[in-house]
Amino acid sequence: MVEAGIDDNDIVVVNRALKPASGHIVVAVVDGEFTIKHLLLRAGRVKLKAANPTFPDISFREGQTVEVWGVVTSCIKQFVR
Repeated sequence: MVEAGIDDNDIVVVNRALKPASGHIVVAVVDGEFTIKHLLLRAGRVKLKAANPTFPDISFREGQTVEVWGVVTSCIKQFVR
């Protein structure tokens, strides 16, 4: 999610009480694997859009499972590791 300002080793704050809306950055579980992507909702379809050119967008096929786990509300940068 580098193009969204989220880099490796950053800490994200996730609010599970917020209702996810199109355009939000979300934590999603896709086929049992966690991912962070932009949520796009159009015409009843869900798409997860990457903000990093090295990762693909996710469009869902029949049989795949997706759960939007929470909405990313903040990102904390770490300067010392």
